[in-house]
Amino acid sequence: MIDAVALRARLADVRSRIERAAGRVGRDPASIRLIAVSKTFPADYVRALADAGQIDFGENKVQEALHKIGQLSDRPLRWHLLGHLQSNKAKKAGRFDVVHSIDSAGLIEKLDEAVYAAGRQLDMLVQVDLAGEATKHGAREEELPAIFAAARTARAVRAVGLMLLPPAVDDPNSARPFFRALRDVRERLLARDVDASMLNELSMGMSHDFEVAVEEGATLVRVGTALFGSRT
Repeated sequence: MIDAVALRARLADVRSRIERAAGRVGRDPASIRLIAVSKTFPADYVRALADAGQIDFGENKVQEALHKIGQLSDRPLRWHLLGHLQSNKAKKAGRFDVVHSIDSAGLIEKLDEAVYAAGRQLDMLVQVDLAGEATKHGAREEELPAIFAAARTARAVRAVGLMLLPPAVDDPNSARPFFRALRDVRERLLARDVDASMLNELSMGMSHDFEVAVEEGATLVRVGTALFGSRT
C-alpha cells in the first residue's frame, strides 16, 4: 500500500534541503532540477509523486523505464535515463527526454540516428569518469573533445552538459572534490571553445550527497532513496 502522505512529505523535505543548500552559496533554487529516481518502484509511486507536482523521473534500466513510461503516458512527465546505455539499446532509448550516460562519439551517432528516425528530439549529458573506477562507465577527460565534436554534428540529439558518478563515500563532504573537479572540467572545455550551450547542466549528487552537490554547482540532482524510501 502506497503511503502518499509520506511520499509528499519526503518530497517537500528534499525540496527544502535543496533550497537551503542553494541559499548557503547564493544560488537561485529554481536553477536546480530534482530528478526522482524511481528505479525498482512501481508506476503507482511515480504517479503519487506526480500528483504532488514532481515532473522529472529517472530510471537506470531501459526496459523497466519503458514499462513505466507506457503506464504513465497520460502524465506530462520528463523521463531521464541515468544508467549505462549500450549501443544496441539506442533505438529504445529514444523514448526518453534526457540521457545522462553518454560516454562515446559512437554512442552519440547511434542515438542520434534512432531519435532522428523517430522524429523526436532528445537532450543528453556526457558522463565523465574522474575516479577511474573499473565498475563504472564514463569518458576520460581527454576523450571529451571528440565526443562534443560528434555532438555538434548531431541532428536530433543535443548535448546540454556533464554527468558524474563519484566514488561511494560515507561522508558526503568526501564527494565534494569530485563535484569541484567536474566543474573544473567544464571550465577547461569552455576554454577549448566547446559551445557554452552544450555545457549548461551539471548532473551530480544523489540522496546522500545532493546538498554538497548543490553547493558545488549541480543543476540536476538525482534523488531516489530520500524520496521513495529504501529499496528491497
